[in-house]
Amino acid sequence: MSDLERFSSIHLSRRGALALGLGALGAGTLVGCGGSPTLPAPSGSASGTAAAGSVIDLAAFGAVLAKGAVANDAVVQASAWAKAIKAKGQLVRGGTDTSTLFSLRDPATGKVAGFDAGLSQLLAKYIIGEPKENLSQVTVDTRETLLQNNSVDVILATYSITPKRAEKVDFGGPYYESKSAILVKTDNTSIKSVADLAGKTVATQSASTGVTLLKEVAPEAIVQTFDDNPKCLAAVQQGRVEAYVIDQSILLSNAARNKDVKIVGDTFGNSDKYGIGLHKGTDALDFVNAWLKVAEDDGSWDALWRATVGQVLKTDPPKPPAIGA
Repeated sequence: MSDLERFSSIHLSRRGALALGLGALGAGTLVGCGGSPTLPAPSGSASGTAAAGSVIDLAAFGAVLAKGAVANDAVVQASAWAKAIKAKGQLVRGGTDTSTLFSLRDPATGKVAGFDAGLSQLLAKYIIGEPKENLSQVTVDTRETLLQNNSVDVILATYSITPKRAEKVDFGGPYYESKSAILVKTDNTSIKSVADLAGKTVATQSASTGVTLLKEVAPEAIVQTFDDNPKCLAAVQQGRVEAYVIDQSILLSNAARNKDVKIVGDTFGNSDKYGIGLHKGTDALDFVNAWLKVAEDDGSWDALWRATVGQVLKTDPPKPPAIGA
């Protein structure tokens, strides 16, 4: 879902109603197509200053792309899906370009960077030999349709894997998972883990699973619910609550844009797994899962995480979720 902000309200309403996506995304209803220039190796604009509000390490991001693997031509030719992408010379990705850490377009250069954007460009390079992607804007309501009518090759947009969605599309991966986390003011030193929430005032969204989760993991916390992410964030910033618990993907965006808050402790609760949306019943699934294994084994996944999400979390990369799980 910035994209994560848009994602916040969409994702949480879904979680409350259905029980993701970092979740993902976008409150707009228009779906547009436009070329999305890719970041080069760490030189020129790729190593320059990021767009306002961005915390992505663009030099490191460019270095990840420069080192990305390229498949043997025989591997590509063996997949009808990959062969078609190589023939047209670009990977058409359904996604967004306003997500602080996952897919953000620099208005000055037109280049898109982030964890999702980087994976898409690495996949494009694996197939084509260059990280050429064309970004087609999607919303929560249009993702399956765009895949089904072949308007896009993949959906890489913090796209949560659910049984209902899997009836319409195949999911590569999962490539990332997000559990719940804790957000506090930067100067807060009393809360470092779930155990420290006892007796503390804790915000969560009224339409999310946060209320139930807090009853399970922090029954002695004093829970205050708010309608949406901005209100929960403001409550922390203004000192009306001491912490905010919700999906870490949402909190990452808050921490990236606001220096007066931070994420503390380990994640907890149920995992929300993000998959790569693909055309149903094609050989795309096997190809993408094989590529994802390459990206994990050669260190690209870790390096990309460090250049994007890791710029906020400041920890070692997590272990990627098991592919096919």
